[in-house]
Amino acid sequence: MKLFSAFYSRMTNYYSLTPIKLGCEVRGVDLKTENRQEVIDQIKKDVAVHRILVFRDQGVISGQRHVEISRWFGELESTFYKHPKSPHPDVFRVSNDRREGCTGVGRTGWHIDGSFQPAPFAYSLYHMVSIPRTGDTVFAPLNEIVEGLAPAKRREWERLWMLSDRRTGPVHPLIYPHPITGKATMCFHLGMTCNYIWDYGTPQERMTTEDEFERITRDIHHEFVKDGGKIQYSHKWQEGDFIISDNLAVGHEATPDTQLPVEIVGLRVLHRTTIKGTTPPAK
Repeated sequence: MKLFSAFYSRMTNYYSLTPIKLGCEVRGVDLKTENRQEVIDQIKKDVAVHRILVFRDQGVISGQRHVEISRWFGELESTFYKHPKSPHPDVFRVSNDRREGCTGVGRTGWHIDGSFQPAPFAYSLYHMVSIPRTGDTVFAPLNEIVEGLAPAKRREWERLWMLSDRRTGPVHPLIYPHPITGKATMCFHLGMTCNYIWDYGTPQERMTTEDEFERITRDIHHEFVKDGGKIQYSHKWQEGDFIISDNLAVGHEATPDTQLPVEIVGLRVLHRTTIKGTTPPAK
């Protein structure tokens, strides 16, 4: 099975793409000023194909411009805590210093963003404005995880739905076809799921037992970390990085180092926006 893109560089009409372990590195476009529709259309196509685009050498992108770029992909959906230092109401500001941003973010297990919504967020856009000496964001390709399951495990996961731990949380199939590509993907959050449901919507429907819930959660986690985390892409942030990710196609998690004290690794400040999903996960 082919896990990742072949390692070759290519030029579009507007910028260069160099495949990395998951996604592509982009050079030759200035996101601070780019507004040509044909370039925006090409970026959207490349996100659909490659799932993650890492735009290098972008300098510091303002909160307002971050939001403008985000609107290329749809309506923003902001469901998070508004930190006083956030540069825009739709920008989620996270940090390793609670005076600078929200702390502990992304540290509750592998997940996609917005699994508690009727339709999870379609895209997530990240920009590190203060880079620590260490503190990666780790991504993993969901289609490859699903396709790499043992047949018995795949059959089991196909029978499972996740129940969000939010009070009004929806029920989503654990495995379903991606709304754009049609490839098998996952709706999950290992830290914000209160239960799984077997055979949802059928006469055999039932909640998992406590033992089943714990085992299934362990099994999902295992698929991301087995073989020394071979499936993972650990992004080491560089000055000027701006990432656009297909939130429905990649899982992610913040590493423990993201919460190390400022005195040890320096100040970490990450800005993130999320784009409203339009298609609820469905079999």
